[in-house]
Amino acid sequence: MALTNLPVFQALKSKMQWHQVRQRVLAENIANADTPRYQAKELKDYKFSDRIGRSSAGVQTTVTKSGHISGTLSAASDAKAEKRDMFEVTPSGNNVVLEEQMMKVTENQMDFQAATSIYSKSLGLIRTALSKTA
Repeated sequence: MALTNLPVFQALKSKMQWHQVRQRVLAENIANADTPRYQAKELKDYKFSDRIGRSSAGVQTTVTKSGHISGTLSAASDAKAEKRDMFEVTPSGNNVVLEEQMMKVTENQMDFQAATSIYSKSLGLIRTALSKTA
């Protein structure tokens, strides 16, 4: 089993992927700041509790009694952009506020850097723990 297949690392990878998708959505909002009737989009908040126990291949349930429900849990990304109501709307119907979007981009970048730092430091700690001491 590879170290990166541990649940903690899978959750951190999922978090970093969410930040990448959010960056794309925020960039799209900024790019369309002057487009008439464009509605700003945002992703659902990321929650680690939603990702715990998920595998990358999906989980198939086994029916052991007739009352059990069968089904499949997919680990596909829940990162879907949705339109959000914003406070400011221009006369053209556009609700993108550049200052707000830029603050979100900065916040997203800092959170992504924190997740990558935790990921790399955790790998370093495990490698140190597993290495032979002289």
